[in-house]
Amino acid sequence: MLSKPVIKIVEDKLLAGHKLTMSFADNQTFRLWNTFMQIRKEIKNTVGNDLYNIQLYPENYFTFFNPSALFEKWAAIEVTAFDELPAGIKPFELKGGMYAVFKYKGTGEDAPQVYTFILMEWLPQSGYVLDSRPHFEIMGDKYKRGHPDSEEEIWIPVKPI
Repeated sequence: MLSKPVIKIVEDKLLAGHKLTMSFADNQTFRLWNTFMQIRKEIKNTVGNDLYNIQLYPENYFTFFNPSALFEKWAAIEVTAFDELPAGIKPFELKGGMYAVFKYKGTGEDAPQVYTFILMEWLPQSGYVLDSRPHFEIMGDKYKRGHPDSEEEIWIPVKPI
């Protein structure tokens, strides 16, 4: 289940996380999160418990979509400073900006259909276009991996047409 989006402005955030380069055809998300979760408790200066699943796509990634095209994915948590990051954890500065924020309830198995709807149906009718900033999901207290009652927020970077 996907809500109608709310347009929000996010402020700059400091995040600390682990990253991998992958493609949709060679999805390494499980490996990324497995590695991150083993180190997560060692990260100091955390802000809350929300986890960030961040994707950095090259310019025009979705214009000329190819499931084998590479992008960078991060598993991260917000921090107040980058002091004393454990081995394997890197700093990430999320630049603020405008986002369309969707609330999603369900399992991750629906992800291809959800993102197809957002990018191919909602976006062209929205009055916005994709901005070339990070896409991300926030997995908070209601997130339950693989459970049909799991909830998360999908943040899509947009700018007015």
